[in-house]
Amino acid sequence: MTNAKEQYDLAILGAGPGGYVAALRAAQLGWRTAVIEKDRPGGVCLNWGCIPTKAILASAELYRAIGGAGEFGIECGAPDVDYAKVIKRSRDVSARLARGIKSLLKKSRGEIISGTGTILEEGDLVVESGTDAGRMVGARHILVATGSQERLLPGLSPEDPGIMTSREALECTEIPESILVIGGGAVGLEFAYIYASFGSRVDLVEMEDQLLPGLDSEVATALERSLRRKGIKIHTRTAYRGRSDSAGAVVVLCEGPEVDEKTFTVDKVLVAVGRKANTGSIGLDKIGVRQEGGFMKVDGGGRTDAEGIWAVGDVIGPPLLAHAASEEGVAAVEIMAGVRERGVDYGILPACVYCHPEVATVGQSEGEARRSGRDLLVGRFPFQALGKAVGEGKREGFTKVIADAADGRILGCHIIGKGATELIAECAVAMRAGLSVAELGATVHAHPTLSEAVKEAALAAAGEALHI
Repeated sequence: MTNAKEQYDLAILGAGPGGYVAALRAAQLGWRTAVIEKDRPGGVCLNWGCIPTKAILASAELYRAIGGAGEFGIECGAPDVDYAKVIKRSRDVSARLARGIKSLLKKSRGEIISGTGTILEEGDLVVESGTDAGRMVGARHILVATGSQERLLPGLSPEDPGIMTSREALECTEIPESILVIGGGAVGLEFAYIYASFGSRVDLVEMEDQLLPGLDSEVATALERSLRRKGIKIHTRTAYRGRSDSAGAVVVLCEGPEVDEKTFTVDKVLVAVGRKANTGSIGLDKIGVRQEGGFMKVDGGGRTDAEGIWAVGDVIGPPLLAHAASEEGVAAVEIMAGVRERGVDYGILPACVYCHPEVATVGQSEGEARRSGRDLLVGRFPFQALGKAVGEGKREGFTKVIADAADGRILGCHIIGKGATELIAECAVAMRAGLSVAELGATVHAHPTLSEAVKEAALAAAGEALHI
């Protein structure tokens, strides 16, 4: 029997990076908030994405570092790996952080309701399944933050032997002798690097002209060269066409630029071709919420065209980044509360890839900036001229700064190399503050640090390079 309806200021479907952060911000504003979640808090990012992957990448990088310790005068022999322990550690990291988010929600007095929620025609919610099944929830505002799931290809299901998505890879405790990664985006590259580090023979196919489609082409080219040197065989302009297994192996047929048909015979296939929104069972069809390409359609602040219904995160489409979802969640709540007018500025939203060398970017690529018709200032600084990088044996990569020649305003920053995913925040701050390359270049950076690469690239863009 259905319980009496409980009333809240805000009800949130999903406790991922968009949902739980929105709940915390709503609590700061004094709102009574309920978060409906069927699994652990943290969403895909914390439980089956960003966090456990980074834990495994840390093991992979340590394994490589030990293998190369002789360069630093340290002799310790060839390292061995217990990959089951690598996976267990990554799961423990996720579990610990999920407990932390649950504690934050409880501390904020936000109620966590266990189950899945369906939006009814009258705008209320009913909780399906879970320990709180049957509860009715009413709210002035409903925020959909149900996230996304892995997109598959015809004939490649993780239910079949040898086929994985990132979800299965995060639990797989064996290192395959050979693996084909389909997809040259962030997920595909990170797992290609992981498996290659631990000794797998790795092929990676990407149907576009470059890795990380949309990335600054100069950075993408440098990344491809680096990964090839690490033993990863990369096949761009190559598309999946089908499979036909034999003798316990997975046989995948692809079509590439050199031959009409290319065959890969491997132990495992990792499908990393993007994600699709989790919208199928939450009642959107009943309330008239528009969708495009499978994603919920919203305005710049997270409003759908249904009264009182909002959405943030992967469910509204690209960029499909955890930090984007969190910022969208905060923005939506503040707009609901009338303390803010505009949503997220996607023009200064960083994006990162955590293989090695790391890649980080914010703003426009050089190609995008040139297509706008502006005259540009472009500055580069190589890590091989950076004292800290040379001392650490991390000479790969460079920093690139792009600015408008008219006023020196920074339009984009792109970094490949050691610490890129940390360094990019400085560039985002500079862009948000409206700094020119001259102002960024005039900012004193401690020596020796990796951050000097940002200063030097800015100086190079301004025509004042000192160390190149």
